[in-house]
Amino acid sequence: MRRRQLPGEPPPPTKGELKRRARSLQDLADQLIEAPEELVTGLELPEKLRDALALARRIRSHAALVRQKLYVGKLMRKVDSEPIRAALEAVSATARLETMRFKRAERWRDRLLVEGQAAIVEFTAEFPQADRAELVRLASAAAAERARDRPAAAKRELFRWVRQVIGG
Repeated sequence: MRRRQLPGEPPPPTKGELKRRARSLQDLADQLIEAPEELVTGLELPEKLRDALALARRIRSHAALVRQKLYVGKLMRKVDSEPIRAALEAVSATARLETMRFKRAERWRDRLLVEGQAAIVEFTAEFPQADRAELVRLASAAAAERARDRPAAAKRELFRWVRQVIGG
């Protein structure tokens, strides 16, 4: 039963709002359990929550893990969730950025193999710090390897070199 709203007070949260908040905290707890150990160590969490997280990481039984996740979610209600949410988003943003760099390096490697000289000119124009002679050597070795249907060692070497140049 909802209490009456007194004049000048904000309205009390609805049952649906309370459920949404609880679900949000439960999702955050699940993410925290899956997060890297270094991240959890860096957060200032109560000892009880730390222990519950450590136990949840060790549990292998599905039913026991579900119960432990619910318990971690319950403990999360007593903590300020914003620093935890911010830390998890920072890790997620870093992972997305690294994925974007990786895919960009893959696209450049593929273009260098398919387009040849035209892609080399574009690559050196976009990345003037790149050693053109090394790029030509790696691209031609990878193309020759591809033409002879050999294992992709030179292609991997070209990818590592392109990734290093792109990544800084």
